[in-house]
Amino acid sequence: MSSTAYRYRITVTPIETDGQQCTGRCTLEFDQRTTYSWMKQFEQAQRQRRLPSNDDASLVVATGLLHSLSAASGRHGNALENLQPELDQLLLKLEKLQQPG
Repeated sequence: MSSTAYRYRITVTPIETDGQQCTGRCTLEFDQRTTYSWMKQFEQAQRQRRLPSNDDASLVVATGLLHSLSAASGRHGNALENLQPELDQLLLKLEKLQQPG
């Protein structure tokens, strides 16, 4: 990962069965800071054409979020500390999946 800081705003809005966005308080939105370039990773994934676009986007965002969780879990006393070995293993597998063929 580079040392450049990136900031992403993630918005999750459920889609109703009729295809419309839900109304009321139903959107989850949060900011994520990372040194992981999601856009660069997505562009690389799209060039490889291994997965459908939505799956590529999901994989890139999930990997980015897991990188952040892994960094947080590495700090002593963090509630996710016990998950560190599993997070590391999963991230290795996800990164291999994203490497050029």
